[in-house]
Amino acid sequence: MSGSRWIAVGALSGALTVALGAFGAHFLKERATPEELLVWQTGVHYQGLHALALVLVGLWLARGNRGGIACWCFLAGSAIFAGTLYGMVLGGPRWLGAITPIGGSLLIAGWLVFAWAAWRER
Repeated sequence: MSGSRWIAVGALSGALTVALGAFGAHFLKERATPEELLVWQTGVHYQGLHALALVLVGLWLARGNRGGIACWCFLAGSAIFAGTLYGMVLGGPRWLGAITPIGGSLLIAGWLVFAWAAWRER
């Protein structure tokens, strides 16, 4: 996928992050425990950081550099990491927590791929 497409995906993820943050702050505030709200906020935080990472790597790719696999890792990692946290807070099964680290591992992999691509760039 082109750098500009990744920038668009990152921007859309950023918009979704704001919407989910507002949902948590307003709708869930009266319905979730303080611990669940912290879990929700963690999902929003990591999703937001990686929305920006998608934009950053998209800009990198738009300059003709390599490292697009990092974007796939960020996208999948955000979906799995934040998605499982959101799911558990919304009443999903607790076993989703066992899947959350897969998302975190993909996020770490994305940063390592990006670092490797930047290191190799001349």
